[in-house]
Amino acid sequence: MFRVRVDSCGNKEANMTTVECSPKEIGRRWFEEVWNQRNVNVITELLAPDARGHMEGGQEVVGARDFIVFHQNLLKAMPDLRISVRNVLSDGDDVCVHWEATATHTGTAFGIPSSGRKLAFNGMTWFRVDNGVIVEGWDCWNQGGLFAQMSQAV
Repeated sequence: MFRVRVDSCGNKEANMTTVECSPKEIGRRWFEEVWNQRNVNVITELLAPDARGHMEGGQEVVGARDFIVFHQNLLKAMPDLRISVRNVLSDGDDVCVHWEATATHTGTAFGIPSSGRKLAFNGMTWFRVDNGVIVEGWDCWNQGGLFAQMSQAV
């Protein structure tokens, strides 16, 4: 457990205070608050200033600013993106989140123009947490399957 200043690890009823938030809770908050609630402030709260994100396909982002650009670009192309957490495993400072996502492809993403298609894909994100913040993350998901769905016309 880490002592961090957060909104009680996502507990809306508590005031801003110092609370204990496990790496597992940080992993869940990342998907619920950053992706589903579109709360960009949580990105800067949960990422270390020099956090490294190793994205599927070899792209790397460093720090909150880079990740926010990635986040905004993906949401422009898939504005109704919804991510469901299926399982969260943790061992010490390491957290692995298995997730499933649905979205409608309404804008250019990964160089593929809008297809208007409903998309479904899944993957895993591995986080390394240190002192209550994410310091590194690795994404692994079915990019080939997603690209195939995006490339087909409605």
